[in-house]
Amino acid sequence: MATVRTFIAIEMTPWRDVLAQMQEELRCGPGGRAGRWVRPEAIHLTLKFLGDVPEERLADVHAAVDRACQGVGPLRICPSSLGCFPNAGNPRVVWVGVREETGQLSALQAAVEKELAAVGFAREERPFRPHLTLGRIQRRATRAEARELGQATQSCPAPNEEPIEVDEVCVIKSELKPSGAVYTRLHTAHLTPSHRS
Repeated sequence: MATVRTFIAIEMTPWRDVLAQMQEELRCGPGGRAGRWVRPEAIHLTLKFLGDVPEERLADVHAAVDRACQGVGPLRICPSSLGCFPNAGNPRVVWVGVREETGQLSALQAAVEKELAAVGFAREERPFRPHLTLGRIQRRATRAEARELGQATQSCPAPNEEPIEVDEVCVIKSELKPSGAVYTRLHTAHLTPSHRS
């Protein structure tokens, strides 16, 4: 049975240049050699990772995401501070946070979870922490290099960007290749706010 490695995300095309600049500053700074940096065009805001989905179930996924987008948005989001998972002292992932003032982003993510659970996909147990992954720590990096990079993220200022308006959510196919993951958009769902008469 053929499967497709799949996730649900918001693409970050308008921020591509500023995210690339943030990566370059970290790459050239203390501990920058420890990072394996995500290609700027591949940076996205993940709402849910599904993993390997049987091809015949993709239509269910698309329909569930369409339903989740009904009555939500468009969203105005902006970048916030940088951070690391699990923490700056022992980083594995370097990220920049995402802020949305009205709570609609969290409501959208909860709706995605709910609609996908209704068609048989397991709920994510961890709390939703909206972020954009800038890079990951390389396996060959020393603990000292990784810690240096973690500390650098704490002193790196948040980008001073105007909010962008988001009006679509994507179902994305992920293919893991030696050169890095390749992402292909499979389906686009449009945020359609409910209008009161």
